[in-house]
Amino acid sequence: MNKYRYEEIAAEIALNITEGRLKPGHKLPSVRSLKKQYQAGLSTIQKAYELLIITGLVESIPKSGFYVALAKGWHSTKQIPVPSQIRLRDELFRNNLLAITSNRDPLKRHRLQEFNVATPDDTFIPQKMILRNMQQVIRENGTQLLRYYPSNGSEPLKEHITKRAALNHGNFDADGLIITDGALQAFYIAMATVTSPGDAVAIESPCVFSMLQVLTSLKLKIVEIPVLEPEGFDLNFLEESLKMIPIKAIALTPNFHNPTGYLMSDENKRRLLEIAKAKDIPIIENDVYGDLNFSDHRPGNISSMDDSGLVMTFSSYSKTLASGIRLGWLFTGRFFKVAEQIKFALGSTVSPIYQETMLKILATTSYERHIHSFRMKLASQCYQTIELISTHFPEKTLISTPKGGYSIWLKMDKDIDMAKFHAHCGEIGVRFTPGYTFSYSNAFEQYFRIVFAIRYTGQSMDVLRQAGILAGKS
Repeated sequence: MNKYRYEEIAAEIALNITEGRLKPGHKLPSVRSLKKQYQAGLSTIQKAYELLIITGLVESIPKSGFYVALAKGWHSTKQIPVPSQIRLRDELFRNNLLAITSNRDPLKRHRLQEFNVATPDDTFIPQKMILRNMQQVIRENGTQLLRYYPSNGSEPLKEHITKRAALNHGNFDADGLIITDGALQAFYIAMATVTSPGDAVAIESPCVFSMLQVLTSLKLKIVEIPVLEPEGFDLNFLEESLKMIPIKAIALTPNFHNPTGYLMSDENKRRLLEIAKAKDIPIIENDVYGDLNFSDHRPGNISSMDDSGLVMTFSSYSKTLASGIRLGWLFTGRFFKVAEQIKFALGSTVSPIYQETMLKILATTSYERHIHSFRMKLASQCYQTIELISTHFPEKTLISTPKGGYSIWLKMDKDIDMAKFHAHCGEIGVRFTPGYTFSYSNAFEQYFRIVFAIRYTGQSMDVLRQAGILAGKS
């Protein structure tokens, strides 16, 4: 259908805006100037501007004229075509992100059983304890919480983190700690501290997508080191890789690796440390699941065995308390000077409310009581999940046996169409994390992860049973 003249004029102006030739805040020609330019009537030009205002591309300022809107937005895409180049997306990144995150649609979330998000279920979060302490912090500190805190974090908080680590044979010192906005920021700081773009780094494989994305953002080359049953990181493969590749850093999760749940033995931790020390290679140790042991013994950190300062350890409270508490920490070893500067560049302080709340929680026995209860619940959930999978999934399904943490790693028979399996799971209302998100290779196409940090209901058990039946038909 032919367009009206005012639509054609509006479309031409819109194209100049969306393709960047007319910048936000730019003053546009008057109605009379455009009347002369387009040889059109005043009413035609006025209608063109009215259409641009409706679509959010133009603003009218009384007694001043028309301007390109500062916040561009389309309320209608039917009248004026929007060039496809306006918003570029990385489809691999978007697909992986959707696979590991919760559905944003509240109606769909209500119907979904999400075994794909590595966060504690609401029923496992100590909501009353957290909110009680947070409210007390607000009452006691008032407007002080609205100011900047020290860039590296609250000194009393770092002291309590250090004292708690000492109880688990950690040898951190408060001066070497940096409080961060979660574990992922801590990992970013650590990796940026000891590498430069183009360097090669060794990373566990499978590895969570968020850590892989940090390495990509830092423009690093990735050497994937296999994680083997039962002790994880393959040290023999690492040693062979070091003979051929100048690896600048080693990153791993020795305590309850995600997604397998494997625990590296103290013997292998010491061996890894000796390998790193021989070549002066920093180790970046992820300990976010270290408190979530199923046995009575909380495993130690590689940094507790280190006297060289080569090991940097990071963790957070998003896995043990609540995902919304954006507070982590990084022990910087001998790399404090550079790490401190990078942290400042990323943001001068972490939320004072979170810092003061965690300080109050760690100052009492509240955290220890919660962790003791939480890890026992997780152990129970883990065994129940393994039983459900063993009963209802195909006989050839391989299942990891976690020693702590949140997740189980499964491998399906090579004859099963995994794309079809995940599509069918979506139809019955259950989501798992596809194996392809855990590597930049195609090594894990037949794998997927189940997060069991939830309280089982009749519905969640039923969809697992149905998923197992579907797997046998895929």
